Amino acid sequence: MTENNDSQLKRELSSRHIGMIALGGTIGTGLFLGAGNSIKTAGPSIVLVYAIVGLFMFWMMRALGEMLLSDHSQTTFVGFVEKYLGKKAGFVIGWTYWIGWIVIAMAELTAIGKYMSYWPSPIIQAIPVWAWELIFLVVLLLANVITVKAFGEFEYWFSMIKVVAILAIIFTGIVLVSTGFKNASLANMWKFGFFANNGSGFLIAFQMAFFAFTGIEFVGITAAEAKDPDINIPKAVNSIILRIMIFYLGALVAIMSIYPWTNYGSDSPFVQVFSGIGITSAALIVNFVVLTAAASALNSSIFTTGRMLFSNNEGKNNFFSKLSKRHIPLNSILFSAVLIGLAALVNFIFPKDAFELITSVATATFIFIYGVLVFAHLKYRQSSDYKNGRKLFKMPGAPVTNWLTLIFFVFIFLVLLTNKTTLWPALISIFWMVLMSGISFLVVKD
Repeated sequence: MTENNDSQLKRELSSRHIGMIALGGTIGTGLFLGAGNSIKTAGPSIVLVYAIVGLFMFWMMRALGEMLLSDHSQTTFVGFVEKYLGKKAGFVIGWTYWIGWIVIAMAELTAIGKYMSYWPSPIIQAIPVWAWELIFLVVLLLANVITVKAFGEFEYWFSMIKVVAILAIIFTGIVLVSTGFKNASLANMWKFGFFANNGSGFLIAFQMAFFAFTGIEFVGITAAEAKDPDINIPKAVNSIILRIMIFYLGALVAIMSIYPWTNYGSDSPFVQVFSGIGITSAALIVNFVVLTAAASALNSSIFTTGRMLFSNNEGKNNFFSKLSKRHIPLNSILFSAVLIGLAALVNFIFPKDAFELITSVATATFIFIYGVLVFAHLKYRQSSDYKNGRKLFKMPGAPVTNWLTLIFFVFIFLVLLTNKTTLWPALISIFWMVLMSGISFLVVKD
């Protein structure tokens, strides 16, 4: 298959787009809203937790990056799972990944409606929540079906807003610590204890940090539509570790230096910090940022689910395997968007807790997906493709780093099983993977 084949996705995402998409995939609403719970659970040791999780996620991304550069014909990472672990494994991971992102997108669409309802404007309040959800879905759907470049522009600016918000909190921290504002000091990181809850929250925080990084692999979905992938993909992947240090560790250190970690609770620490320095509209500013983060996640979900549905049907010559004249998997995007739009109906049918359980199960399956991805890289390293192919972006320390990463993912799953709130999602995700494996033996022929 050549680069100019009409049946192939078009490479229109520039280095600027890919870089911001990689960054956006590592920064979600979890940091802006969930940081308070993370700090409360683990104390300042949450910085160590994020650093450890970030390292293993970086290794996972290096494994993915090496495979992406070894074969430009693969439209998603699932192609490598199928290639090195078999069609059945590709079937299970491909459809699980697609359904998982559909559910996550429905949750993000629900969140958008919730965040819009917070605005005090009477005009905004007069419009029903479901209408706002539909408006956001239609706008982002249009961005995805016009050209891939339009999607890239939306994602670029969504990510830029998140980056500016985090840089603002870091800058605020530096200024307040330097001036000693209200006892702001780096010593707040340790003088009230480094570990919260006598250290018991340290292990629980690992699964919280892991889920905050969910979506980091999204840059791999864009690889088939990236300009100069041999340059832009390594650049984006290698920058992840630095961005984790700045945007996660930097933000958390700033927050806990401004006020002792014992001052934070379930509310957003961003609101607390901005309010504390006299910004009366802090809650509205943070609401705008999390609304942007949710819209970014929805935008990415529409892109991902469309490409994944196309990839799952590639070569089958059916409704979902066709590209539009602009080289967009239009049918797959539209079908996925319709399912995502059912979020309002799902929220009406299911109680809140039930819907949250479904999204938790979908997120828990990412541990399996990431584990299979790393294992596929192990098999790639043993294949003739690696021995006889080009070695442009080798994963550092492989295969030792592969096995360490796989062991870490097992550890994360064990943490899920020992936590009351995550036990059922973990067990249901096991059932789901077993069920999908059984279905694969019935419908897939290697």
